[in-house]
Amino acid sequence: MIVHICFGTRDLDRAGKFYDAVTGALGAARTNQTETAIYYAKPNSGIGFAVTLPYNGEPATNGNGTMATIMAESREQVDAMHAAALAHGGSDEGAPGVRPHGMYAAYWRDPDGNKMNAIAQ
Repeated sequence: MIVHICFGTRDLDRAGKFYDAVTGALGAARTNQTETAIYYAKPNSGIGFAVTLPYNGEPATNGNGTMATIMAESREQVDAMHAAALAHGGSDEGAPGVRPHGMYAAYWRDPDGNKMNAIAQ
């Protein structure tokens, strides 16, 4: 099983501000920070998320077809995460709403182009 997801960034300060807002809407927060990475988690969740400058020093790139999905506790959290993403430099990849599979979901990209979504029942 996945322990955590990591996205690369070209600007750690910008990414930190973006993910402080997005993960904050979920009730998560920074758990650690180094010169090259910021780590986030929800208390007692056992899983986490990181945003990092690439180890090899090359520019960060996003994956075509790559996406991280976050399980939210409510539709309101999905809405709040999507709104926070757009308010902090992200772009819309699908407004909140019920999808054909029956889940309530929203999609966005961070300022580096990494794609995420949040879902709830």
